[in-house]
Amino acid sequence: MELREAKENFIQAWGQLGSNWGVSKAMAQIHALLLISPKPMSTDEIMKELNISRGNANMNVRELLSWGLAYKKFLPGERREYFFAEKDIWDVAKKVGRERKKRELEPVLKMVNEVKDIKGRNKHAQEFRKVSKEVGKFARKTETALDLISRANESTFFKWFMK
Repeated sequence: MELREAKENFIQAWGQLGSNWGVSKAMAQIHALLLISPKPMSTDEIMKELNISRGNANMNVRELLSWGLAYKKFLPGERREYFFAEKDIWDVAKKVGRERKKRELEPVLKMVNEVKDIKGRNKHAQEFRKVSKEVGKFARKTETALDLISRANESTFFKWFMK
């Protein structure tokens, strides 16, 4: 397989994986492109390589910056901004976990906390309390696991995981 084809396959596959992370396909594809690029890239280079609009590129690069998955760099003599990806995949995984926790898990915990004290003794109220308690219990355990992962280093995590 030629490099060009391998790059395209990697970018497309990473874009599909991005959907599982809760990010747009374009954001994940930009991240993949920055991951495999040996040098920082400008917005124009990203647009050309992925055949996307300036607005799409800018919006998704800003989102990558906010997630901590990409960084901005100014090159001497250049007025343009350049971007590069976090290359440590373990750090990438931890940052994705933290963002998903913030965007998905914390709202669930907040909601469960808000609805836990409903009134009523009928079977509907009892079932509601039972289910919301279980959802809260699961969400708190998930939060604990994500916190452990985000604090662990790679070798410690895999030793623990393999047990």
